[in-house]
Amino acid sequence: MTRLCCLAGAVVLLAAGCTSSADGPTTPTPPTTATTGVASTALKTVDGESLRAVVEAAAKELEVPGALVLLQTPQGRFVAPFGTTEIGAMTPPTPETHFRIASNTKTMTAALIVLLAQDGKLAFDDPVSRFVADVPNGDNITVAQLMKMRTGLYGYTGDPELSAMMDADLGRAWTPGEVLAIAFRHPPNFAPDAEYEYSNTNYALLGLVAEKAGGRPLAQQLQERLFAPAGMAQTSLPAAYDTAIPAPFSHGYMYGGSFYALGDDPYPPDMQAAARDGSLKPVDYTHQNSSYATAAGGAISTADDMATWMRALVSGRIFDADHHRRWQDALQAEDPEAPEGQKYGYGISYQRFGPQAAMFYHGGELPGFNSFMGFDPENDVTLVIWTNLTLSPDGRTTAQAMLPILLDEIYAGLSLTSPPPPTTTR
Repeated sequence: MTRLCCLAGAVVLLAAGCTSSADGPTTPTPPTTATTGVASTALKTVDGESLRAVVEAAAKELEVPGALVLLQTPQGRFVAPFGTTEIGAMTPPTPETHFRIASNTKTMTAALIVLLAQDGKLAFDDPVSRFVADVPNGDNITVAQLMKMRTGLYGYTGDPELSAMMDADLGRAWTPGEVLAIAFRHPPNFAPDAEYEYSNTNYALLGLVAEKAGGRPLAQQLQERLFAPAGMAQTSLPAAYDTAIPAPFSHGYMYGGSFYALGDDPYPPDMQAAARDGSLKPVDYTHQNSSYATAAGGAISTADDMATWMRALVSGRIFDADHHRRWQDALQAEDPEAPEGQKYGYGISYQRFGPQAAMFYHGGELPGFNSFMGFDPENDVTLVIWTNLTLSPDGRTTAQAMLPILLDEIYAGLSLTSPPPPTTTR
């Protein structure tokens, strides 16, 4: 598995030993909160000052320049900023700060595919070869398998050639065809639908499928069909040559090169030591061209918009009732030997952390930024976390490392940080 991914693996480790529901979420239990007037016993009482102190302590331990946590529960809205959006300045992040959301984009690409199926312009069991030529096993790979990461296609972000070329020219524009050519030089890892493996190649293909079926550029369809209707005025998919971020924005930093964000290799001990003692400075990746990710991870957004998006997507305000049910029912265990563990469906993950705690979620990681967005419909909880340092000096993915700490602050009866989680999520 390569980076630029969701929390695959990390949340499984965090939730080990937790009880799970039978087969994942078909129709979530209605929240015993705002809709009923009864306080949920699953939630702790959130204190804003305590939350900010927890975020500050976690961010300092991870040595991130800046971080933001946005939490919405039936008790209200809580914002916990830390640090600065730019090293050398003192500009605290806010819910309106723009940043690169990386693989959280997949939730949007998959939602567009579901809308196109709702329109009758494609079917979930259509072969990818109907829309894109020369895909290995293309006659046997379906649109649904692309969305669920069950194709076996090699993930192009795992090829060191890509990260080397990206670092040689941070502004280089990439086409989907160029990154797919990198992927297709490698043989498939397994037969279609044989197993789950997170691969950005799947979503690069889905972007082309959406353009073919919808008859318009991907960015235009996302804007007209998702961003505008959902009220996400600060979310966009940049054009291929556009390396700017709308103001206000955060800079994004990373030690080493893009390889460490896109691959699985940890920081070597000497690099960790140099990052800790300050002799190695983080690289500013703010304006690295994200066109290599596009449908798999190229969007820009804000914490406010991500919270809006997750509530709309999970609550059933994006699709008609039939297609929302299909979106939910597509969830499938990533590990067949852990059928009640982490599931992945149509661009969304689902995990039950305890008897009364579960979330639909996704994560995002690319050079410069790390993020998480989740919504728990049972308890009406929305959580967004983002940082402007991809990996901490000791190699932890930063927003993911903050997640279990925050879940313990939100939910009663959890102890995800005791014992401490592993120091990496690989």
